[in-house]
Amino acid sequence: MSTKSEPPKLFGEKRVISERQKKIGQLRKMGVDPYPSTFNRTHTIKEAVAEFERLKSRSDKSHDLLTEKLSVAGRIIARRGMGKASFLDIKDNSGQIQCFARQNVMKGQYEILSYLDIGDIVGVEGPVMATRKGETSVEVTGLIVLTKALRPLPDKWSGLKDVEIRYRQKYLDLISNPKALSNATLRPKIVSSIREFMHQRDFIEVETPILVPVAAGAQAKPFETHHNSLNRNLYLRIATELYLKKLIVGGFEKVFEIGKLFRNEGLDQYHNPEFTTMECYEAYTDYNDVMRLLEDLVLHIITKVSASDILPAIDGIRPEINLKPPWPRLDLRQTIIERVGFDFCEHRDTESLKSVMNDLNIYVEPSASWGRLLDKVISDKIEPSLIQPHFLVDYPVEMSPLAKRKLGSEGIVERFEAFVLGSELANAFSELNDPLDQRERFEEQERLRVQFSDDELDRLDEDFLIAIEHGMPPTGGLGLGIDRLVMLIAGEESIREILLFPQLRN
Repeated sequence: MSTKSEPPKLFGEKRVISERQKKIGQLRKMGVDPYPSTFNRTHTIKEAVAEFERLKSRSDKSHDLLTEKLSVAGRIIARRGMGKASFLDIKDNSGQIQCFARQNVMKGQYEILSYLDIGDIVGVEGPVMATRKGETSVEVTGLIVLTKALRPLPDKWSGLKDVEIRYRQKYLDLISNPKALSNATLRPKIVSSIREFMHQRDFIEVETPILVPVAAGAQAKPFETHHNSLNRNLYLRIATELYLKKLIVGGFEKVFEIGKLFRNEGLDQYHNPEFTTMECYEAYTDYNDVMRLLEDLVLHIITKVSASDILPAIDGIRPEINLKPPWPRLDLRQTIIERVGFDFCEHRDTESLKSVMNDLNIYVEPSASWGRLLDKVISDKIEPSLIQPHFLVDYPVEMSPLAKRKLGSEGIVERFEAFVLGSELANAFSELNDPLDQRERFEEQERLRVQFSDDELDRLDEDFLIAIEHGMPPTGGLGLGIDRLVMLIAGEESIREILLFPQLRN
C-alpha cells in the first residue's frame, strides 16, 4: 500500500519566505497587485504630522480634529490589534507615524491587512487625527500595497547585531539602525559644505582621470587593469595631485577636486581600498596659508552640520574635541626628540634608524626604506597622543618627494599633517616647483623601489615633469580625507560605519 509523500517542512527564513509567497498569490487572486508602478503620495510623514500640528495650534481641541484627507507611504515597522481594528506603524525617510485602521471605515479593503507583514511597503490615505491616548495617527480610509517584502526585517527590539551582516547588507542596517541612517545623511551634508566653502573662496572644481597611465602622486600600491582598445595597462589613480598641479601650470590659480582614490592596501578601522578625498591647490601660497585654510574649512563644516565648533564627548570613544582655530603647530623633529628620545637628523641611514627602533621596541620591517621606518616611529609614538587637533610640521625630504625644501633647514621640507583623535585627517605641502629637484627625487624613489622591493614608493611621471618644466608658480596644496572627517564628526571609530558599501573580506 502506497502513501502520499508529505512536502518537506520548512524552517526559519525559508518558512517565512514560503508563507509570504503564498500571501502574494492570495493578494493577486483578490485582484490586488502587490507591486504597482506608482503611488500618489501627497505628504511625507513629517509633513503630515506638521499639518496636524498646525491644525492643533489654531484650536483648543485635539481629539476631534481631523486634517484634510492626505496620503503617505512607508515601510511597516510594527503592527498591533486584530478583529475590527488594527494599528500599523509605518516609516519613511522623514519619520514614522501610526495608522489606525477600522473595518467599518475601510469597508472592502480591510481584509488586505491580514496579508500584510512587517517590512511591507504601503500607501495610506486618510486624515490625520489624534487617538484617545493622544497619539498622532492617520485614520485609514484607503490602503494600497506598494511592495510585498519576501524576507523578514531584523527584530525590532534587538536590532541588527551581527556586525558582518550590518556591513554586507547595509540596507538592513539603514532600515533598523537610526545611527546608520544618520551617518548616511551626514556625509552628503559635509561634502556639500566643503563645496560651499571652496566656492566661496573662488576655487574652481574640476574632474581629473581615474584611469591613469602612471599611478603617481602618493606612496601607495595601485590597482592595475588593461584597456583592450589601447592595448595598454592602466591604473586606478592613487592621488589627484599631479593632474591638479598641471592645471596650476595651465593657469588655474585655485582648483579643487572631490573624488575617489584607490589604493591596494590592507583593511582596518581607518583604511578602505577606495576612499574619498578633497584635494586643492592654490597658486602663490605656501603650507602656512594651507594650514589656515584647513582650519577655516573644518570650522565652516562643523558649524554647518552641528552649529558648534566643539564636538561633544562620547563615552568610550572620545573626549570633547575643540576644533576652533588656531590648532597647535608641532615641529616634527623637536617632537620626536622630546617624546621619543632621539634626533632623526643624527640617524639618517637605514641601519642606524633600525637600531634606534629596536631599542625602542618598535617593529622594524626588514626591507623598509628610511622614510618608511621613520613613518612607523611617528605612527607608533607620536600620533596616538594627538587627540585634540594638531599640525605636525616640517618633515624630512625622504618622506615627502613632492614638497618644497624649507629654507635654512637641511634635509627638511615644508610639509604638514593634521591629526585629530590620533588619526591623520589631512596632508599638505608647499608644492615643489623646481623641475630639476623634482626629477632627482622621482629618480631616487625609483632607485629605492628596486633596492627595497617596495611597490608603494612614488613613481616617476614624465608627463608631469614636462608640465612643471614649463613653469609652475609657488603653490600650496592640501589633501583632506573626507571619510576620516565624517568619522570624526559622526563619532564613529571604524570607517565601515560611514561607508555605505565598504569593501569586505570573502
